[in-house]
Formats: sequence, C-alpha cells, structure tokens
Amino acid sequence: MLKKILFKIINILAKQYTSIGGQAVIEGVMMRSPNAFVVAVRKPDGTIRLRRDQWFGLSKKFDFLRKPFFRGVVMLVETMANGIVSLNYSANIAMDEELKEEALKKGKTLEQYEAEKKKKEKIDWGTFLTIAGSFAFGMGLFVFVPHAATAGLDQLFDLNWDLDGFAFHFVDGVIKACIFILYIWIIGFIPDIRRVFQYHGAEHKSISTFEAGEELKVENAKKYTTLHPRCGTSFIFFLLFISIIIFSVLFTIIPIGQGLPLILKHLSAVVVKILFMFPVAGISYEIIKLAGKYPGNPACRALSFPGMMLQKLTTKEPDEKQLEVALSSIKAVLALEEKYNLKEAKEKIVSLEEVDIESINAMESTNSTLKDFLE
Repeated sequence: MLKKILFKIINILAKQYTSIGGQAVIEGVMMRSPNAFVVAVRKPDGTIRLRRDQWFGLSKKFDFLRKPFFRGVVMLVETMANGIVSLNYSANIAMDEELKEEALKKGKTLEQYEAEKKKKEKIDWGTFLTIAGSFAFGMGLFVFVPHAATAGLDQLFDLNWDLDGFAFHFVDGVIKACIFILYIWIIGFIPDIRRVFQYHGAEHKSISTFEAGEELKVENAKKYTTLHPRCGTSFIFFLLFISIIIFSVLFTIIPIGQGLPLILKHLSAVVVKILFMFPVAGISYEIIKLAGKYPGNPACRALSFPGMMLQKLTTKEPDEKQLEVALSSIKAVLALEEKYNLKEAKEKIVSLEEVDIESINAMESTNSTLKDFLE
C-alpha cells in the first residue's frame, strides 16, 4: 500500500502544473483561474448552480504585486476573501430553506433575508472584517497558544530554551503542527465537514484531469488521486516549516524583548511573530512554486512529501455526483477565460451571472489546454 501511494506521489510530482486552483465549499467547489472566478454548487433539487464572474484582483491593478514574495501575500488575502464569499454563497444555495426558515423565526421579513443573503455573497468591508476575525482566531490558535505552551514547558521543566535559540522555535513549530493535525482530525468526524473534504478531493481530481490533457469527464477524473502538491494543506506545512527557520534566525540576530519582564518579553515575541506571518507566507508561496517547477529534484520531492501526507486528512474520495460538480466548476472557468479572452482584458468586462444546469453535459466545450495556464 505504501509503495502504491509513493508511486502515485512521484507521478504527480513529475508533472507540470496549472495556474488554476480551487477550494471545496458546502456541497460544491470554487474554482479560480488567473482571470475568472466560479462557484459550482449542487442544489437540493439535484441541479448544479454556477456562479460565474471575472476575477480582476489587486495584482491586475498593481504590477508590483505580481513580483516574487509580494504575490504570495496577495494570494493569501485574495484566497481568504474568495473563500468566505464562496462559503457564504454555497451555504445560501445548499441550505436555503433551512436558513430562510431560521431567519423568519427570528422575525426577519423575506425581503430582509434575501438582501442579507446577497450581501454576504459580495466582497465588501464585511468580508474583510470576517477575514480579520478569522486571522485573529488563527493567530491565537497557531501563534499565541504554541508559543505560550513552549514557554510554559520551559518554565515547568527548567529546560533553558531561550528565545534566541533553535530549540524554542523547533518545539513551538512541532506544537503548531500537532494542533493543526488534531484540529483537522477532529472536525473530519463531522458529517458535513467530511462531505467538504470529499469535494476537496473532487477539486484535486478535476485539476489533475485537466493537467493530464484529458477530457473533463467523470470517467477520466475518477482514476486520479485526491492528493495534489499545490494544495493549501501543503502550503500550511511550508508555512510551519519556514516559520521555524525564520524565527530561529530572526530572534538570534535581533534580541527581541531583551530587558523586559518575562511575560512582556514573550508577548512582544508573539507580536513580532504575527507581524512576520505575511512575509513568511510570501516566502512559503515561492518555495511551493519552486517545488512545483522542479518536481524531479530530490530536495523538492522531500519538501513536498509531508504536505502531501497531510492531505490524507483534508481530502476524501468523492462520489460521481461530487466529481461532476468539481468538473463543472473548472469547465466554467475555462469557458469564461476563452470566450472573453480575459487574459488580455485591462478592466472588468464580464458581469456576475448565475445559471442552473441539469448536468455537466449541458456545458459548453472549451479548447483551452494546460499550456494556456502554465505557472
């Protein structure tokens, strides 16, 4: 079994990768190309709702944001914004009746419910407030808690782990990884989350089908693995790995919190770590791109392997209906790119639209190939 898994991973790492990526949502998949943004959701009546729009992000407006290290930070912020909008949208479609009933019970009118639903489906200041809240929760769970736990272990057992030494940041990183793995493992038992993980697997399979140059059909996608090197799960591994190195070097060079009382010293260290998470994300993004660009390099394979193994927790084998939704999302993205030549667009030229389809067979064909979207 292990040899089979390793063989699949080596085959994946020997390929070229597309600049198209996605995210699993509630009963669906969000797919984004450099210039198009689609959310495909399976409705309760069995049809597929497609939310299609042009993506005209920050890097289109400001050239310097496409440069190395900047682009990783932009990718992180835009992915969070896309993810929140997509999750809200998919919940509104897949759980419309339950959400409507709950709103009416709270005394809201049908008009108020519809207005609030549409508001959640747009990127506005509310979206960025949600991002800020999510960021604060993430920093608390994955920065403050591991740091406090490491400092506590140091004090409890008198281990002499100084902030300017490697040991403190290594243990801190191990605790972060353990918290992340435990968190993912626990939520994986929730039935609704398990279905999201199945759609995550379907997203990977659909992208792999496109990268293999095969027709985007359920029969073709079924044979591919649920693992993919460019997954956000792998990005998180790089984030953890790089943070250990960066913080070990940073705290050695700069005596952060020196002369302050112990608690204030550690609090100042936590603040510095939070501030440096965006640069760390930028570096991590460049490394994951490098690993994809040189998949045959043994060092790149070794770097990618732990992230691929983490995906065993965040992806599950999808059924055919879930694969159909994921394939519909990538076909819709490709069709938008090709129909409107969005690569050459200097401004937003496509308006958001929603369409329902009975099956993937109702979708228009596309002549787009991997070479049109190589990273």
